[in-house]
Amino acid sequence: MNVILYCRVSTDEQADGCSLDVQERCLRAYCENHHYNIIGEEQPYREDYSAKHYDLRRPKLKKLYEYCRKHRHEVDKVLFLRWDRYSRNVEFAFAYKRKFYDELGIEINAIESPIDFKGTEWSTLLSLYCGVAHTEDEKISRRTKEGIHGTLLKGRCPNKAPRGYVNKRRENGEPYVEIDETKANAIRQAFKEVAKGVETANYIRRRLCPSIPQATFFKMLHNIFYKGEILVPAFKDEPMQIVKGQHEAIIDAETFNKVQDILSGKRKHEPKLSKAIDPDLYLRKYIICPICGYSITGATSRGKGGKYKYYNCCHDGKHLRRPAEYVNDKFASWVGGLKPNKEVLELYTEILQELRGEHKKDRQREVEALRKEIEKVNERLAKADEKYLEGNLNAENYNRITENCKKQIQEIQERIELLQTDTIGLKDKIDYSMNIIANLGLFMKNAPVKTKCKILSSMFPQKIEFDGEKYRTQSYNQVLDLIYMETNKLRGDEKKESEKSEEISHSVAPTRIELVFHA
Repeated sequence: MNVILYCRVSTDEQADGCSLDVQERCLRAYCENHHYNIIGEEQPYREDYSAKHYDLRRPKLKKLYEYCRKHRHEVDKVLFLRWDRYSRNVEFAFAYKRKFYDELGIEINAIESPIDFKGTEWSTLLSLYCGVAHTEDEKISRRTKEGIHGTLLKGRCPNKAPRGYVNKRRENGEPYVEIDETKANAIRQAFKEVAKGVETANYIRRRLCPSIPQATFFKMLHNIFYKGEILVPAFKDEPMQIVKGQHEAIIDAETFNKVQDILSGKRKHEPKLSKAIDPDLYLRKYIICPICGYSITGATSRGKGGKYKYYNCCHDGKHLRRPAEYVNDKFASWVGGLKPNKEVLELYTEILQELRGEHKKDRQREVEALRKEIEKVNERLAKADEKYLEGNLNAENYNRITENCKKQIQEIQERIELLQTDTIGLKDKIDYSMNIIANLGLFMKNAPVKTKCKILSSMFPQKIEFDGEKYRTQSYNQVLDLIYMETNKLRGDEKKESEKSEEISHSVAPTRIELVFHA
C-alpha cells in the first residue's frame, strides 16, 4: 500500500522545536509495522507554519493535494499523527475529506484514533475529533484576548514593545517597557521634524530613519503609544477607549497632535485676534514715533463730511497726526520703490522650479509606493474572502481582517490625495510669491489686510520710524539685499550704488535663498 505522510505544527514554537521530528518518527514506525510504502515528492510533507498564518494557506498540504491529483491511482492513503495535526476546523476537515476521499478516492486518516470512512459513524467521529481541537483553540483564543484586554486597561504593553522601546522584567517577574535611547533619539527627532511641516514625512524617514519601511514609519507616527497613551480596542460590550500608559512617553502630546494634523492635511487654525485689524489703520502695529519712540496708533474722527481716520502718536498727539490714507500711500510708495534684482530673481525662479521638479518626482514615487501598498492590502482581502468561502476562516476573524484592511486602504488613499494636492498647489505658491516680489507696492495698496501684515512681518522684524513725511528703519530682513537693489533707501541712506555693491560683495551670500513671502 502506497502512503503519503503529512506533519504539521499548531504553533510557531513547535516549528522551532522537535514536534515535526517526533511526528515523522511515529509515522515512519507505523508504516514499517504495517509494511506501507512511503511515496511522494517529499517524505514526509512537513507543514512548518502554524495555522494562524492565513496568507500562507497551508502550502505543503496544497502541494500534497496536487501530487495526489496527478498520481491518484498510485496513492492509497494520506497519514498524519492525530486529527488535530490535520485540522482544528470542522469545516476545513470536511472540505478536504471530500477533496481527497470522495473526489480522488484517497483515504485520509490519523494513526491515532483512525476513522473507518466506510462505516456510518465517520461524520460524527470526524466532527468530534476536529471539533474538540477547535473548541480548545477557541478557549485559548478567548482567554488570550481577555488577558490582553485586561493588560491594556491597566496601561501596560501586552506584546512586543514598539520600536524605540524594549521589553524588560522586574525582579519579581513583572514585565514593563523602557525607552531604548539608541533608537528613541531618531524617532523623537523624526516626530519633531514632521511636526514642523517643512519636509515630507517620507523624506524625513529616508534622512533620519532609513532602516524603517515606509508603511511602518507612517504607522509609528500615528501610534499614540509614543505620547504615553495606549489604545484599548473595543471588546465584547466595552467600547474602544484610550488609557494613560505606565510607560514613559518619547514625545509630548503637543508635538504628536501637530504630526496628526500634518499627516491628515488639516491646516492649523489661526488664533483669533482680540480685535479685528482695521484695513485703513493696519500700520499702527508696525510704526513708531521718531521723536519719543512710542507706538503710533490710529483713531477715527467725525467731521462735517463724515468719518476720517488718522494715525497719531499715542504719547503726544502733537508729535504726529496724519490722515490714514496719506500714511498708507507713503508706505506703499516707500516699499514699492524697491527695484527687484532681475538676475537674482531669474536665478531664484530657476532654483525654485528645479526644487519643484525634484519635489514632484519624490511625491510621485511616494504615490506609486502607496498604490502598491493598496494592491497588497487588496490581495490580503481577496485571500480572506477565499478562505472564508471555503470555510477556513470563522466570521469573527473574517470581519476583523476585512475591517482592518479597509481602514488601511482609506488611510493610504487619504495620504495619496494629500500628496497630489500639495504637488498641484506648489506652482501656484511659487508664482504668487514671485508676483509679490515684483509688485510689492501694488500689494501693499490692494492686498487683503492679513496679507499685508504677513508681508510686513517678513520684511521688518522691528518697528519702522515715520516722521510724517518719510519712513526709515535700521532693521530689515537681510534677504532683501539679495532680492532688491538700493535697499539702503530703507535706512534713509543715500549711498552710491557702487558703495552698496562693494558692501554686498564682501558679505557672505547664503547657499540657499529662503522664500520669505507667504500669503
